[in-house]
Amino acid sequence: MTDMKPARRPQTELIRGGLTRSAFDETSEAIYLTSGYVYSSAAEAAAAFSGDIERFVYSRYANPTVSMFEERLRLLEGAEVCRATASGMSAVNSTMMSQLKAGDRVVSSRALFSSCQYIIGEILPRFGVESEFVDGTDLSAWEKALSRPANVVFLETPSNPTLEIVDLRAVSEMAHAAGALVVVDNVFATPVLQRPLELGADIVVYSTTKHVDGQGRCLGGAILCSQQFADDHLTNNLRHTGPAASPFNSWVMLKGLETLDLRVERHCANALELAGFMEKLPGMRKVIYPGLDSHPQHELAMRQMAKGGTLIAFEVEGGQERAFALLDALRNVDISNNLGDSKSLATHPATTTHQRFSEEERAALGITEGLIRLSVGLEDVEDLKEDIAQALQS
Repeated sequence: MTDMKPARRPQTELIRGGLTRSAFDETSEAIYLTSGYVYSSAAEAAAAFSGDIERFVYSRYANPTVSMFEERLRLLEGAEVCRATASGMSAVNSTMMSQLKAGDRVVSSRALFSSCQYIIGEILPRFGVESEFVDGTDLSAWEKALSRPANVVFLETPSNPTLEIVDLRAVSEMAHAAGALVVVDNVFATPVLQRPLELGADIVVYSTTKHVDGQGRCLGGAILCSQQFADDHLTNNLRHTGPAASPFNSWVMLKGLETLDLRVERHCANALELAGFMEKLPGMRKVIYPGLDSHPQHELAMRQMAKGGTLIAFEVEGGQERAFALLDALRNVDISNNLGDSKSLATHPATTTHQRFSEEERAALGITEGLIRLSVGLEDVEDLKEDIAQALQS
């Protein structure tokens, strides 16, 4: 088992963690674009496949570039194991499908990204897994749902898109008492702002497509867990179902990690200043940002997170028509369903990321026709203020 204690501070691990140089002693990490590997003898190949020796045998199993990325993210998260995947959703699906079977039970927060909700609410029940959704902000709802045994608790905090905060310590304690492992989608908070494993979670999943890449280039995902979970469930599932991370994409993620701390710092500073400015604009019905005192769970958010995060949700008066007009009028913010990018991006959740939800489900989650999700980028915040103001007036 790899020593889970980082030898250096997080900012140093983001630069040097997992670095493995080839015989050429390159400065930048190498990209090993290979599907397979050769052996010096048939006996060596047999020993590799039997597990008698440890070496790379096939890039669906492991790859040197992917392994460097996994080790660097593992050190940052403080996990025993990291496994990279082809996308964030393959990370979520592999985490759930590798451990669940017919007759098992999953309890999840209701406020989820639509694809996560689809896996838990539609795919898992097809295989005989019971799924129950609760209001993630209501500890009494968690207590009631976890008053009987469960196998997995799944949640995201802050939630997509309305930035609800789930009390990780309290929910983890209840989940463990019910016999469940806690899986946290930590995409919105990033490993820089929130460390779920230290707050009681068992498994953390990421779409590294978002802040880890941070420039909208590549898809990727990651699962961080204990060595026991990897040995008992995850490793064989990943090997045989094949959601392997691309070596090239993993190299891009490696380089993204080098600047992750700096970028998230700037994202958060911009988001806090912009959210405070937006609260005062006429025609703005509501601004939701965990870093603002006006957020209903501000105190909890600041206990769990180092800063308020990189995303703002806001609601304009006038419903979808006004929301669309605002989006169309933006000059320095792009319309896109991605997030965590160096460019500021905005989307209308009711008609994009959460359009498959029923009108009743969206209403219960606070996803109104006037709601917009804004991923705050690295531009000058004064330009972002001016852009939001002029778009709202137009």
